[in-house]
Amino acid sequence: MLKDNILLCLKEKDMDSLKILLASAEEAEILSLFHELSANEQVIVFRLLTKAMALEVFEELDTDDQQNLLRSFTDAQAIEMVNELAPDDRVRLLDELPASVAQKILAAISPEEREMTNLLMGYGVQTAGRIMTPEYVHLHKGLTAAEALEKVKVDADDKETIYNIYITDDEKRLEGAISLRDLLVAEPHIKMEAIMKKANVAVSTDTDQEEVARLLKNLDWLAIPVLDSEGRLVGIVTIDDALDILEDEATEDILTSAGIFASKEENRSEILTRGNLWTILKVRMPFLFITILGGMLAAIVLDGFEEILESVVFVAFFIPLIMDMGGSVGTQSSTAFARGVVLGHINMNKFFSHLAKEVGIGCSIGVIAGVLSGAIATFWQGDIMLGLSVGVALALTVTIASTLGFLVPFLLMKLNADQAAGAAPIITTIKDISGIVIYFTVVSIFLSGLIASATDYEITSVSVTAQGFHFELCLEEETATVVGRTDDNLDGAVPYEIMVMGEVFTVIERRSEVLDDCNLSSMTLSGLAA
Repeated sequence: MLKDNILLCLKEKDMDSLKILLASAEEAEILSLFHELSANEQVIVFRLLTKAMALEVFEELDTDDQQNLLRSFTDAQAIEMVNELAPDDRVRLLDELPASVAQKILAAISPEEREMTNLLMGYGVQTAGRIMTPEYVHLHKGLTAAEALEKVKVDADDKETIYNIYITDDEKRLEGAISLRDLLVAEPHIKMEAIMKKANVAVSTDTDQEEVARLLKNLDWLAIPVLDSEGRLVGIVTIDDALDILEDEATEDILTSAGIFASKEENRSEILTRGNLWTILKVRMPFLFITILGGMLAAIVLDGFEEILESVVFVAFFIPLIMDMGGSVGTQSSTAFARGVVLGHINMNKFFSHLAKEVGIGCSIGVIAGVLSGAIATFWQGDIMLGLSVGVALALTVTIASTLGFLVPFLLMKLNADQAAGAAPIITTIKDISGIVIYFTVVSIFLSGLIASATDYEITSVSVTAQGFHFELCLEEETATVVGRTDDNLDGAVPYEIMVMGEVFTVIERRSEVLDDCNLSSMTLSGLAA
């Protein structure tokens, strides 16, 4: 209801009522609302927020929305807003800004914040060091619980999170950790080293950010410590940052696997929804050309089986079934592979065990689909051999498609190619061609007798009625004989042209004779042997 009222105020440009509504809104409501607003409406809403709420909302926005808002700020407003961000969020935003703008903002923020920002930006892109926050609570192992709790109270306002507290030695090497809950219930005189839990899991500053995110998610922790090369605690990665990373990576893979490309500096969503036609075409078309090429190759392969199609026409009815089922299963498998890699469910060092399982799954699906489709084909066409052909071909095609769904993206990754972008077109091309070959090969085996009889059959004579006359045509001798007429004027009444099987044949010789008291007319026709 609140969201509807806010949208109504925006539509009617009632700024006074809008400001009152925003003052009563929760942060989550405003963040949810932001995704439904245009760029200009976002600016209007943001400017009407209180300063405290504006800072909270800005910190939670995507970097694309942050950049849009920054463009509407004065230099002083932009600097103030960036200065208030957590160091890791600030680095993420600065990474997305043009270099000149980022340097200008970085030079203008407070020395303390600049120092923390430069520290994080000194680590490699997409590493734990780059996404960690140095704003965490750490205590010396020699402190008592009472002393530790007092220090936490003093430092709480300046830290991103206080729920996990890290215990270090004199050289700031990580010794262990304790939760805020355990600290609150601990005896005041007991020392940290006596109640802390040993730090068995940590990451280094150069650990890949995806690996960190997956580890944090699997452990179900709120944060994970980050150590430098000497084992000293330099920061933590929090669960909210980990979830953002997993979401970004999954979104990128999904967009790219659909053949949608954009550089990292561009807002993909904005391009696809607000860009002009030419821009959208440039983003979406590249790998679709591979699909076009694959389709043409499949058509060429299909042309090679023209004889079977002409002999047994009804086999063509099931080509879409074979192609579509293979495509669906291949897409399922490649999507499962991409998601498994992103979420860490697939160990690349044990890839072939994952592949073997997927082949088994594909085979099971293929057998089930094959039995069902074969039964339907048999019932529909009344030919059990046709049903057997459809079932076997479908089972083999689905098994191959599921195998390709895992194998192709894996090989592309090994070749340092973009597996998400190239996998789908390559899988589609191979699956279409192999599916056609398998189907017609199976058909040629199981329906060989029917195909042979259709191929060997030759029409040597035909009966046709034209203009009241009934003709018996001998195609080999190129003659036609009128039967069933005793008309004395037969010779003059017989037509000069006869339509046979869609072709017009011209009479080039005619003669009459009486045979068995029946007046017959024999003609030689042109074109009958053509």
